[in-house]
Amino acid sequence: MKILVGVDESEHGREAIEWIKRFSWPPSTEVIVAAVARMPMVLSTESYAPGLSYDDEALKGEFEFRTRIANEAATSLTKAGLTATTRVVTGDARLEIIDLARKEHCDLVVVGSHGRTGLSKLLVGSVASHVVTHSPCSVVVVKGHPAHG
Repeated sequence: MKILVGVDESEHGREAIEWIKRFSWPPSTEVIVAAVARMPMVLSTESYAPGLSYDDEALKGEFEFRTRIANEAATSLTKAGLTATTRVVTGDARLEIIDLARKEHCDLVVVGSHGRTGLSKLLVGSVASHVVTHSPCSVVVVKGHPAHG
């Protein structure tokens, strides 16, 4: 069995890892811990500006931060007796998690839910909702404490 778990810096990502650790999985189970670095955009107010650009240093810092989160989660899973690897990619978490699930031929995707509702869900979007709707395999959404707003 191959499980893909999406993690971020939130408590909800940690709850998804803890959920996986609570179960007995077949001995050949592999858990892929996925973290997605968001590309920071730089906006210019210059009238002749070329538009949006990506700051390489900011992206490098974001990638290193996401790598650290993924490695910590994988270490936690390994200490619990599971085989865990990491994948850190850059892009939109909603799309990248689905893409990884397809490429890795996963049997299950596990994501935490931030519990956003109303305006914050509309503005920030819901990774969990998008993954549930578009995933090529089954999805477990681990619900944590609801976010305010």
